Amino acid sequence: MQASSPPRRSQFGKPPSTGMELHERQRYVPYTRERNYGCRITECAFRGLRCVVLENQVIRISVAADKGADIYEFLHKPSDTEFLLRTPLGLRSQPTVLPTINLREGSFSDFYEGGWQELFPVAGDFPAELKGAQFGQHGEVALLPWSYQINEDTPERIAVTFSVDTTRTPFHLDRTMILEQGKPALQIREKVRNIGDEAVEFMWAHHPAFGWPFLEEGCRIELPTCEVVVLGSETPPTSRLIEQEGKWPRLKGRDGAVVDLSQMPAPETKAHDLAFLRGFGEGRYSIKNPRSGLSFHLSWQSKVFPYLWYWQVTRGAFGYPSRDTRSNSARAAS
Repeated sequence: MQASSPPRRSQFGKPPSTGMELHERQRYVPYTRERNYGCRITECAFRGLRCVVLENQVIRISVAADKGADIYEFLHKPSDTEFLLRTPLGLRSQPTVLPTINLREGSFSDFYEGGWQELFPVAGDFPAELKGAQFGQHGEVALLPWSYQINEDTPERIAVTFSVDTTRTPFHLDRTMILEQGKPALQIREKVRNIGDEAVEFMWAHHPAFGWPFLEEGCRIELPTCEVVVLGSETPPTSRLIEQEGKWPRLKGRDGAVVDLSQMPAPETKAHDLAFLRGFGEGRYSIKNPRSGLSFHLSWQSKVFPYLWYWQVTRGAFGYPSRDTRSNSARAAS
């Protein structure tokens, strides 16, 4: 995935440096471990959770290792713009006291801070059962603590591998996150292994959700040609859409009008749309903000993740857990 913005120029008319003149810095400071320039990693505790921050001159990525290795911050530093959604709940550790009652769908929504989750070994809003094991909403790993290891730590490049073993299934999941000097791009490389003797099916998805200040009315969503499926059983009551199969991006709306899914509507729309996309020639999408000039680009292997969930809320998701407080757009590859 990659964030981009228009080229900036300094007050003298020259483009600002992205290389940080590392060779010059190292003449004066030959050690690089205790640095605050170029690529760097910060290990910290935030709200009672172990967290790891990866950043370079352009972007900062914050990961909650103790909560699903969630990416809870994806910040464009030059403009101080956060790309990802932040809900009113915020990032928080699990409480030491029990809830008033255990939810049938599990605890995912009780601790959903927005951001970007990994969903495994099941994904979806409803409970699931597999070979005698029961799962709540969106599976196991989004609520489990992950371990991590720093693989590379230089001013030119950093790499951290986050790992987790599932509890109710025999899987081990590794996710390596890489940043390089001066590049507004995060690379993610992953591997899933079944460490048991029995073949077990699984679902696997990434759940990035985008929000203000990056996401606003007028943003454009660009996708390759694909099929869009709207299921009646999965259509929220405030959706602009009806049950149908169509082509991206124009679909039939409830009032007979055409709904353009590539256009982000205003929060006053009070809508909650959900659709499923398939049939990509390649796995990629872009969200572009014409006012700020910022864009977010995500690409993936479509053979591994052949489907895309389109979840868009413009303050129209009433009741638990949203309660009309959220304006966001999510694209979950599964």
